[in-house]
Amino acid sequence: MGRIVLAAVAVMLWQAGVGFGEERFPPPDFTYHKMPETPVPSPDSPLWELVDMAALLVALIVTAYLALGRRSRNGLLILAAVSLLWFGFRRQGCVCSIGAIQDVAEAAFNVHRSVPFTVIVFFTLPIVFALFFGRAFCAAVCPLGAIQELAAIRPQHLPLWLEHTLGIVPWVYLGLAVLYAATGTAYVICEYDPFVAFFRRSGAASMLTFGACLLVIGMFIGRPYCRFLCPYGVILGLASKLARWHVRIPPTACIRCRLCEDACPYGAIVSPPSPLSPGERRKARRRLLLFLAAIPLWMALGAAIGRMSHAALARMDYQVRLAGWLAAENQIDPNNKFALDAVRAFQNTGRSPSEVFATAAARLDLFRTGGTLLGAWIGLVIGLKLAQLCTRTHRDDYHPDPRRCVACGRCFWYCPEEQVRRGWIQSVEAVLPQGTAVPLTAIAPGQPRGTEPRREGE
Repeated sequence: MGRIVLAAVAVMLWQAGVGFGEERFPPPDFTYHKMPETPVPSPDSPLWELVDMAALLVALIVTAYLALGRRSRNGLLILAAVSLLWFGFRRQGCVCSIGAIQDVAEAAFNVHRSVPFTVIVFFTLPIVFALFFGRAFCAAVCPLGAIQELAAIRPQHLPLWLEHTLGIVPWVYLGLAVLYAATGTAYVICEYDPFVAFFRRSGAASMLTFGACLLVIGMFIGRPYCRFLCPYGVILGLASKLARWHVRIPPTACIRCRLCEDACPYGAIVSPPSPLSPGERRKARRRLLLFLAAIPLWMALGAAIGRMSHAALARMDYQVRLAGWLAAENQIDPNNKFALDAVRAFQNTGRSPSEVFATAAARLDLFRTGGTLLGAWIGLVIGLKLAQLCTRTHRDDYHPDPRRCVACGRCFWYCPEEQVRRGWIQSVEAVLPQGTAVPLTAIAPGQPRGTEPRREGE
């Protein structure tokens, strides 16, 4: 009996202890607790898209007027600064006409991909203006061109051979951008934009350094990105060849003083070709036909090289890289945190590596075709470039090449005819070296020298 009583007392004490413990450490009550909400920034109003499109249209119209009508270098500089502030720092470089190449390319090869109307406008509107007025977008609208134009303090001339050689790079960049966008791999133009990190005041240190280096180089070599990298610039250059109205250096007739050639830092001034003898003309014609006939050979060579390089091109693709990491999991560099995290993340999904290997094999086949087309494209560009160097167009004056001229207006101030028009000098002889003869073609019929209509200097 005593044992039963002791057992009952022990059970009562244990229950009392449990109850006492529950009173000392009561469980938390979440009845009135409100879970915190993660703040999500609201998207921009559609009104801003309309504002951007209207700003682009107005800027292009004003640029065309300042470059072709008013012939105002000061006006173009002011508009370039405004475009830099709005399209660059205010809108942070997006929407960008240069990057729109990728959206259009991806939509062209992927039926499930649609392009926003704003992107279509930013891609097509500068091209439409280029078909009528030349590269007005490059003159003072593009924020990337504007920041380089304002940074060009003492630009120097490059050797002509280097100018033409580096001029092939944008065509290659255009082909790569289309290839990676069409395959859904990456938007390389946006990823390697050298100035968007400045516009957004944030970004990778490597891109900030790249942009800073381009600006430093741009102080002495005018617009290095526009001339030797920009893929959109070559599209505008082609459209400008068909333009009805172009930037004209002298307001009247060219007197061949060559001051504009010295003033242009972009190598865009084309000098009149020297006359050729009949024998030289026949040799030049045969040389041109030879280079034109060699274009298919260049394309075939480029296609073969591109096909052999498909594996290197495919390394940009994430599925191909992931397959490589899974195949050599034990050989991954311990410092490569991205690869290690990607392998662990895939292993946590429970999927079989064979799925990734099959996808990577299909991607490699896709890049084999894409690399072939890219190589043929580069061969076509090289072949046409060589043929173009053999082409001679008869002209009697110095004029800007529509493909390379960015309508910056630098040459206006240096032209003696323009200085006479502005009233800065009385006659062109005042700025020409002593003894230089003024061609009679520089004087309009029936108009004595120095009586041209003038406007007040800007």
